[in-house]
Amino acid sequence: MNNKQGSNKGSGPRVNSSRPSSNKPKPAMQKRAQGPKKAKPNTKVEDIATDKVEKKPNQAPKRPKVADEIRLNKYISNSGTCSRRDADIYIQSGNVRVNGIPVIEMGYMVKPGDVVNFDGIVLTPEKKVYILLNKPKNFTTALDEGQEFRNVLELVKGSTTSKIGAVGRMDKNTTGLLLFTNDTDMLRKFTLPNQKSSKIYQVSLDKNLKFEDLEKINKGLVIDGHRVYIEDVSYIEGESKSEIGLKIKSSNVKVVRSIFENFSYDVLRIDRVAFAGLTKKNLPRGIWRHLTEQEVINLKNT
Repeated sequence: MNNKQGSNKGSGPRVNSSRPSSNKPKPAMQKRAQGPKKAKPNTKVEDIATDKVEKKPNQAPKRPKVADEIRLNKYISNSGTCSRRDADIYIQSGNVRVNGIPVIEMGYMVKPGDVVNFDGIVLTPEKKVYILLNKPKNFTTALDEGQEFRNVLELVKGSTTSKIGAVGRMDKNTTGLLLFTNDTDMLRKFTLPNQKSSKIYQVSLDKNLKFEDLEKINKGLVIDGHRVYIEDVSYIEGESKSEIGLKIKSSNVKVVRSIFENFSYDVLRIDRVAFAGLTKKNLPRGIWRHLTEQEVINLKNT
């Protein structure tokens, strides 16, 4: 992991869940904490039992598990061919062979040196990696903005030998949390319009946000013919009323910008301070880290 160290300013503004009455100002959002808070205990995830499939005469014999063995469906998923669930369907249908022998056993273990043939193609598995970056300014996820602005992949160079991509897009002026992975299922999941995970942004405007505009935003609005649902929006405690906290499910920064431009405000800066339960705690600007196993489980269950 990157060996740079730095202090953390906290995990970002917290959005108030209460609603003010229409005749008095809305309470301000809590200002960022000055020091790291204790992390909440990780949520326990129950194991899911897999039903056994009756063994058939032409099925390869099951071997005792040894070091470096991997379940067949995970092996297929790691190759980037399909998800584990879809892999189970292919296995049951008899379209997977190990060392030339059809395997339909759920939970079959593949050992080093085995040749796995998936629907006529020999697979080469790749371990899934998940990297979280606190992106600084003047780096972009785009590859066609010329030489003036550098690509974010430069910031995570050396983190892995796998080919990874950014989850969502960020322009040069947007800062904050950006996730990288080679997990195609996760890349697809967080680009869906109906995703369920929340993101929190701190938005800096060119002028104070009027209270009546804040209330209109809070009710949701239609942009380019699409309904945009706002989980919460508030002023940030201790800051001017041009500093706004926005909680929304979309990971599309253009949507965040359009919300305020719809009310004739210019957006000067956008900082993503929380992404699907991940925060900037102990992650200074420009630094990256690998996600923990529990964080990956949490992401997959959001």
